[in-house]
Amino acid sequence: MSHHTIAVQDVRYNYPDNTQALQGVSFLITHGESVALIGGNGAGKSTLLSLLVGIVFSTSGSVNVGGLKMTPQAAADIRRRIGMVFQNPDDQLFMPTVFDDVAFGPLNLGFSTEQTQEIVNKSLETVGAAHLIRRSSHRLSTGEKRAVSIASVLSMTPDILLMDEPTSGLDPWSRRQLTGLLQNFNHTRIIATHDLDFAMDVCERTIVLQNGRVVADGPTSRLLRNEELLAGSRLELPLRLQSF
Repeated sequence: MSHHTIAVQDVRYNYPDNTQALQGVSFLITHGESVALIGGNGAGKSTLLSLLVGIVFSTSGSVNVGGLKMTPQAAADIRRRIGMVFQNPDDQLFMPTVFDDVAFGPLNLGFSTEQTQEIVNKSLETVGAAHLIRRSSHRLSTGEKRAVSIASVLSMTPDILLMDEPTSGLDPWSRRQLTGLLQNFNHTRIIATHDLDFAMDVCERTIVLQNGRVVADGPTSRLLRNEELLAGSRLELPLRLQSF
C-alpha cells in the first residue's frame, strides 16, 4: 500500500535566517508502522513533521508520501492522505462548537449532512468525547481539546497520522484513552514526543534526532534502554525503567 508510506531522502531545511534545522535526514516508513520521533528541544522534530505535511518545504533532498513527491503543487493531494494533530490544540480548533470542528473536514470533502453526522458521532466516540458534541471548543479543558482535535483528524479518515507531543497536558485517564486509541489505529503513525513511556506503549520503532540529524533508528524496546544515547539528546530513561 504505497499510499501509506513515507520516504525521506537526505532532507535539509534552513530557517529564513539560514540556521540549519535539518541536516541530511533520511528514513523509510512503511504501511502500518508506528514510529516515535524523539530528541531534545530544537532537535528538529516539529520541523520534520511540518515538512511531511507540506507546511514548509525542504531546502534540498526529497520527501515522498504515498508515491508522491512533496512539492507546493502536490501538497494539497498529499494532505488528503495525512492527518496532523498539532502540539497546541488551539491551533486546530477554530469553529464555534465541537460538532462544527469535527464536521468541518467531512463537509468539505462533500459528505452529506446525514453522513457527516454519523462520521462526527463515530470520531468523537472513538476518543471518548461524544458528550462534548454541543460544547464550545474553546471552553474545554486541555485534555478535552486534545481529544476533539484528534477526532477532527480521524473524521478525515487519514492513511497516515502525524502527532506532535500528543500527551502534553493530558491527565492520566485521557492519556490511557489516547494510548488505547493509537494501539488500535491500523495505519501509519509518526509521533513526536518527549513522553518515552508513551512511546514504549504505542511505537514499535523509534527515530532519534540530535541537532537536525538522525543518530539512531531501530526498535523502541532497544533504543529507549540506551542511557548514553538518550543522554546525548537530553532525554532520560522511561520512568518504568528508572531505579529510584
